[in-house]
Amino acid sequence: MTATDYHIVIPARYASERLPGKVLLDLGGQSMLQRVWNQARRSSAATVVIATDDDRIVKAATGFGAQAVLTRADHNSGSDRIAECAGALGWSDDQLVINLQGDEPLMPPACLDQVAGLLLQRPECDVASLYWPISDVDEVNNPNVVKVVTDQEDRALYFSRCPVPYARSHDTVEAALAAGVCWKRHLGLYAYRLQALRRFTRYSPTPLETAERLEQLRVLENGGRIIMARACEFIPPGVDTENDLERVRELIKQ
Repeated sequence: MTATDYHIVIPARYASERLPGKVLLDLGGQSMLQRVWNQARRSSAATVVIATDDDRIVKAATGFGAQAVLTRADHNSGSDRIAECAGALGWSDDQLVINLQGDEPLMPPACLDQVAGLLLQRPECDVASLYWPISDVDEVNNPNVVKVVTDQEDRALYFSRCPVPYARSHDTVEAALAAGVCWKRHLGLYAYRLQALRRFTRYSPTPLETAERLEQLRVLENGGRIIMARACEFIPPGVDTENDLERVRELIKQ
């Protein structure tokens, strides 16, 4: 992977349902957003850009040396924000772009290079993403833990908040795990071919996407192909709640 192969865009909204302004909250002397940006800068990306809807985030980002693009406030998703940002910067359709969420301050840089390289290696695919094996019963049953089912070439077949696959031959999830049934936790890190991302954002929300509240299903429902791989390093959960924030603060102290 060379520094000219891909770009990283960090979509950073100020509003957050559970933790307003979370990207600017302090984590061990730096804002969460600065820590995300620092992790991205340790990758091989040619460019790291912050795309936001708020002047406060632009001011904070430029203050620690980042490039920031102010985008519209009415976007429904980070994908839409990234598409606007790429257009403002004049990026061509053949560019590879990674969507790195602004609440992932512990993202391993190696995983950023991995997901970009994965898409480069699979020219027939539109999107690349990563997963991690699930070994905990509570995670299998937790609707906030998104599961992905893949084919024999690791292309995504379906994403769900339900325990898929359904282990019909086993009485309990514990028994299924012990017997070797494999559930895969989808990690919300994406690499896109920019042409595919622009096409994707023009589609209306689809029935499965609406039912599961998972926008990646819009790609599959419209015939797009998503290549998956097991992450080369464990990716700690991001920050959605006050408890998550305190957990990450403790990890940074350690």
